[in-house]
Amino acid sequence: MTMLAEGIIAEATAAQRQAADPASSVWVSASAGSGKTKVLVDRVLSLLLRGSAPAKILCLTFTKAAAAEMANRLSDRLTGWVTADEAALRTSLENLLGGQVESELLPRARALFARVLDTPGGIKIQTIHAFCQSLLGRFPLEAGVAPNARVLDEHEAADLLDTARVEVLGEALEGQGRLSEAIAVLTAHLQEDRFTEVMQQLIHERGRFAELKAARGNVDRLVAEVFALLRVDPDETVDGLTAAACEEGAFDREALMLAVEVCRTGTAKTDQPKGAKLAAWLASDAKTRVAGFEDYRRLFLKTDGQPFVDQLTKKLATANPDAAKVMAEEADRLLALAQRCNALTVARATRALLILGDAILAAYQRHKEARVLLDYDDLIHFSARLLARQGGVSWVLFKLDGGLDHLLVDEAQDTSPEQWRIVEQLTGDFFAGLGAHEDSAETVRTVFAVGDPKQSIYSFQRADPTEFQRMRDLFRARAQLAQHHWRPVSLAVSFRSTEAVLRMVDAVFAATAAQDGVLFGEAEISHRAKRTGEAGLIELWPPAPPAAAAAEEPWALPLPGRSDSAALLRLARLVAKRIWYWTVSHEGADDPACRLEARGRRLQPGDIMVLVRRRNAFLTELVRELKRQGVPVAGVDRMNLTEQLAVMDLMALGRVLLLPEDDLSLACVLKGPLIGLDEDQLFALAYDRGRRSLWQRLGEWAKDDPAFASARHFLEALAARADYVAPFELYASLLGAGRGREKLLARLGPDAADPLDEFLSLALAYERENAPSLEGFLHWLSAGELEIKRDLEQEHGAVRLMTVHGSKGLEAPVVILPDTLQLPNAPDGLLWVDDRSARPPLAVWPVKRDYDLPLLGAARAARQLAQEQEYRRLLYVALTRAEDRLYLCGWQTKRSASAGNWYELAEGALSRLAEGGEAEAVEFDFTSDIGADGWAGPGWRLQLPQSVPIAVEKLRPLRASAELIELPAWARRPAPAEPAPPQPLAPSRPRETEPPSHSPLGRDAGLRFRRGLIIHRLLQSLPELPVEQRGFAGRAFLASPLHDLTRAQQEEILDEVLRVLEAPELAPLFGPGSRAEVPLAGLVESASGPQVFAGQIDRLLVEDDAIWLIDYKSQRPAPARAEDVPALYLRQMAAYRALLARIYPGRTIRSYLLWTDQPRLMQLSDALLAGHAP
Repeated sequence: MTMLAEGIIAEATAAQRQAADPASSVWVSASAGSGKTKVLVDRVLSLLLRGSAPAKILCLTFTKAAAAEMANRLSDRLTGWVTADEAALRTSLENLLGGQVESELLPRARALFARVLDTPGGIKIQTIHAFCQSLLGRFPLEAGVAPNARVLDEHEAADLLDTARVEVLGEALEGQGRLSEAIAVLTAHLQEDRFTEVMQQLIHERGRFAELKAARGNVDRLVAEVFALLRVDPDETVDGLTAAACEEGAFDREALMLAVEVCRTGTAKTDQPKGAKLAAWLASDAKTRVAGFEDYRRLFLKTDGQPFVDQLTKKLATANPDAAKVMAEEADRLLALAQRCNALTVARATRALLILGDAILAAYQRHKEARVLLDYDDLIHFSARLLARQGGVSWVLFKLDGGLDHLLVDEAQDTSPEQWRIVEQLTGDFFAGLGAHEDSAETVRTVFAVGDPKQSIYSFQRADPTEFQRMRDLFRARAQLAQHHWRPVSLAVSFRSTEAVLRMVDAVFAATAAQDGVLFGEAEISHRAKRTGEAGLIELWPPAPPAAAAAEEPWALPLPGRSDSAALLRLARLVAKRIWYWTVSHEGADDPACRLEARGRRLQPGDIMVLVRRRNAFLTELVRELKRQGVPVAGVDRMNLTEQLAVMDLMALGRVLLLPEDDLSLACVLKGPLIGLDEDQLFALAYDRGRRSLWQRLGEWAKDDPAFASARHFLEALAARADYVAPFELYASLLGAGRGREKLLARLGPDAADPLDEFLSLALAYERENAPSLEGFLHWLSAGELEIKRDLEQEHGAVRLMTVHGSKGLEAPVVILPDTLQLPNAPDGLLWVDDRSARPPLAVWPVKRDYDLPLLGAARAARQLAQEQEYRRLLYVALTRAEDRLYLCGWQTKRSASAGNWYELAEGALSRLAEGGEAEAVEFDFTSDIGADGWAGPGWRLQLPQSVPIAVEKLRPLRASAELIELPAWARRPAPAEPAPPQPLAPSRPRETEPPSHSPLGRDAGLRFRRGLIIHRLLQSLPELPVEQRGFAGRAFLASPLHDLTRAQQEEILDEVLRVLEAPELAPLFGPGSRAEVPLAGLVESASGPQVFAGQIDRLLVEDDAIWLIDYKSQRPAPARAEDVPALYLRQMAAYRALLARIYPGRTIRSYLLWTDQPRLMQLSDALLAGHAP
């Protein structure tokens, strides 16, 4: 290691120790790859070593994966301390604390593992939602939630919201009230797809909308404030405003008539026609003026609504300035009227949206309450409300674990304002001086937060980097006011990336155009690399050009060599080919370009991560190409399952099984891979069939055509099972034994494998939460856009493809950024407008740009700016995922790329580095990679050589490639049916009908019925007591008012029971060593084969030479002789006897029945039972 590297590591270690100081509240700004997880673990260890109770430490993480990672690291460190020798432990503690450690600290460190284990639940390391869920689970009534409430997952919440939306829209379409009026207003402005989109935007912001309602009142109050904000009257209408503008007195007739006269002297092409139209409008009556108002308005205003710069030709205006002034004033009047009409339209549309959205969210809330459900927003809302109660925080935390002394927040830049409110409430009295729960003034309560506002990219979850800054300032002020130690720490040393990658990052954000939204008070972004001297490579490839426009040739054949693929598809093929060459090709085995020089090994598929800004056809094509090349690929991090062809085929099949008369679905299935009819067969089957369904026609033609007969039999066999088996079993057998997977993959290719696996997983998930039915499962799938999230963090040995958002927290030796030329679409939908009332901003729907208002301009500009700032922060996250290499590329469209895109920022950075000799311009030619689809052009390269010794990295085994192998014969045969085990037979619950019991409502008021139960209980319990205590215990039991017995009845029952217990011949059975209620199970050979018996013997005694068993019969009439005992009781006792004979062979077995209603004891002889043996 070089002196420079040692210095950098020392600098980073010192900063990390400062962050882990347990005596200070610390706010850490941690750049990418700077070891924030290590700092979190180090701080928890330092707190424990200092004596903090594990139960009083709370760590809040952003994801479950982060919580698990932190918990695992903490556990590994603690277990290591337990087993380490003294020298190793001392070294570990000195590295942690940064100095010499006292000997008495060593046993304390070893004991920490046991101390954490003994803490109920251990140290609380969890997401904020998990913490809130546990909080509400402990205090449901105080929080106002149901004690048994269950948390909805995302798909369940979407399904419930869709149910609420359909319910409210149905009510709106059928009724005549405000909902009907609202939907009429909305549908006048929106088409069907846009209507759904706008409603989803409001529903997505339901937490913010609820906060707005809570602060400002109900929805009617909100609507009133929107109208006041836009300065329009709710009772006004656009038609009314237009009519008023056309009334006499609303305009200056005399001045306009003067302008008409002036126009008549102007040019014949422009001024005179304008004057004629103006004169005609002025000469009309009010009604006619209203009808022609739109044409009149166009005389003064352009199509974008703004006034013409010159209302008269320049020469005419110069000669007649008064007329030009009149025309300008009329244009201003019409502009003001247009803006007022626009404001009224926006206000009315916003009112409609808020009313309808409020009704949908109210219905959603009712459904949740009826089903005792909570969503993730509810967890935050109810927890904040619980903690906001008077004394709520102190009481809740005391009841939980006696208090909270230390709070740690991970990924603080991604914490939403609502979540910060909970953090603020939890720490409200941390800086208020000595709390009542604290033992002494030495107890220091601390706040620790680590984050990086440069990596705040989750605005769609309400994350705001300015909140990170605001909360830092808030806690700093509180700590300083309370004279607590406060320490801001910056971690800028990257342990992840090579120096080449970090130079590129610093150069990109050195440009002023890239800094807005990324710098937060710093002068510049500057990283230091721990991996100084290790090889690194950056390449910027020329973008893929769009296909040249060419005249379409009729019936043109798809011959090799044609280059008419879309640019993004060509780029996908290039990326796939390069990955194949780097990782698995034989040709690349000796090529230095295919080696990770700093690691001393060849590139593997698992080293590569492809990041895009949004999912599109590029990812789909890249997955297909990688699989075609035989490169292991983990698939896309998210997929819309119902849009996958394989899943669409399976869902169509399910619809056919439910309703064979569904002609369209049946045609899809017949033509699909599962059956495989060709176009001619399907046309022949469907053509000229009259009013008959396709299913009926298939049945008719199945008699003569084997292909149709096979299809009909296939569907009938599945339909016969569909009503009796769960969806998973149905589809699993189809895809497995039915060879459906083989057929689908043969037609659709290997990229259909992932959707099929996810489909089966969802079938199982559905059955865990719902009654299994095919119709319910298909509805559940199709009710919403089912987006499957796949955890690619654990994927080793395969190329990973994901969005930049999904890559947060991940890293890879090689990162490819192919989506660099496109900017995000301009934001649309709701605007949150600050009305300067110190309350949450108002929600306003601007409808469309035609109705744009100056009042909304600031809100629209702020939203656009926030989107652009996050776009640049997203670039920072994408660049810093790379460890060794970074490749940037893109595809062009027929439109020119917008300024400020990632490609432009990267190109500018590399050109500046080239001026200093660090980067170089390179000519790339990709035709050698993908032939005619390739292209050539200028690009850039930044490459730093290896200048330190190579630390050879151990090779991980490659994930098996997608090579086809021949399956053995048994794999193509259906598995044999598993033998059903015999149903256990309970001898004490025979299949035959038992003799009738005594009625509890008999003439003796049920005394005989109760008497039998009481005797049974006494015979079961009294033998467990010493003989001298049985009488006393029996009298106490019988004297209970529950039994409603007279003293004489009590004495009578007790005497009968004690006679049985004290009978000399039965003394062993009720004496020491005997057992009550003994379970017995076993396999007994019977005439019909092996039979499983399971039962329970009321009393059993096992002696060296004999077995005693007794069975009580309550509420049954006792027969006079043993031979008169019902046969089913004899079979029961014979079964017990047979099982005991197998367990204890060679011993005498004595069998008794005790009829408790008298009581009467009856011995059953061996000869009698032998005739009823199993």
